[in-house]
Amino acid sequence: MKKKLFFTILLISNQLFAQNNFYLFVGTFTTGKSEGIYVYEFNTKSGDFKYRSVLKGLNDPSFLAISPNNKFVYSAGENSPQEATVHALSFNETLTTLNLLNTQPTNGERACHVAIDKTGKWVFVANYRSGNLSVFPIEIDGKLGKATQTIQHEGKSLDPERQEKAHAHSVNIAENNIDVFVTDLGTDKIVAYKFDALTGRLSAASPAFTKIEDGSGPRHFDFHPNGKFAYSINELSSTVTGFSYENGSLKAIQTISTLPKEYTGRKWSADIHISGDGDFLYASNRAADNIAIFSINNKTGQLTLVGFEPTGGKTPRNFMIAPHGNFLLVANQESDDIIVFKRDKKTGKLLKISTINVPSPVCLKMMPK
Repeated sequence: MKKKLFFTILLISNQLFAQNNFYLFVGTFTTGKSEGIYVYEFNTKSGDFKYRSVLKGLNDPSFLAISPNNKFVYSAGENSPQEATVHALSFNETLTTLNLLNTQPTNGERACHVAIDKTGKWVFVANYRSGNLSVFPIEIDGKLGKATQTIQHEGKSLDPERQEKAHAHSVNIAENNIDVFVTDLGTDKIVAYKFDALTGRLSAASPAFTKIEDGSGPRHFDFHPNGKFAYSINELSSTVTGFSYENGSLKAIQTISTLPKEYTGRKWSADIHISGDGDFLYASNRAADNIAIFSINNKTGQLTLVGFEPTGGKTPRNFMIAPHGNFLLVANQESDDIIVFKRDKKTGKLLKISTINVPSPVCLKMMPK
């Protein structure tokens, strides 16, 4: 009886431990020392990590997205020699390796962001340089079919160098799988669409867009877990704009700086993420090389500055909050490292605990083991 009880406890203990084990996928730029997409194991309870493999042969496999069934990974081929591409990859958990299934052209230039709808049947790609976005069907075996729709954005804004035309930067799908918001850095608009998951078609929403302040450059976007608010990080002004989100539309409620008051360097913000409990928002600043930390009023959506944490490296292009919220990982593109921070769930503050050495990391995603 005692032996049976022991093994039952051991089994439960192993199951709980297994829930903390994830695979960490690192998208990179391969123009330097990087060889492709790197795979690690990461424990979301201890912060321990272990290198597993690298998928070689892809050109700048930057932004990544993981399918809802955790079987496939989709990667932007950002700076392909001719036309931008998107790659479909399968993951062999036994060998802990990624394998290329197929590649499709994105009908644009510089594919910088990939998203997957909630059904796992459609992939969206934002093409930065050409200012458009494309939709791809996911086949039964995980491969991508040819693009079924490409939508071209038009317009420009205040900055003559960065906003001379449209620059679609990210595709963001609401929890209802109907409302889709595309940040356009070139036009200072959050462009709104309605998505039909049966046909895979996007159609213009009403209103068709939400305009933010000229010269802001909206880049990435995140929804609050309560479904009432959404936030855009604006690259060119280094600000975050908060919105109320209701009935498929956005209404700006606040814009707040992501930089210290005394900072006088380049404004070059990059990424944004909200903690799973909805209490804190984090924003990365390249050039300043820090993470801005804000508390969130869950009733009003208003942000209050908590402080800033140096990223421990150069050019924090992307970061992520690990599942369970214990750690925040920052990909420092130009110092070839990922810094792991312990996260205080009560205060939102960060404490550096370790470094993962990876050349030119630009995107971090996790899949449960």
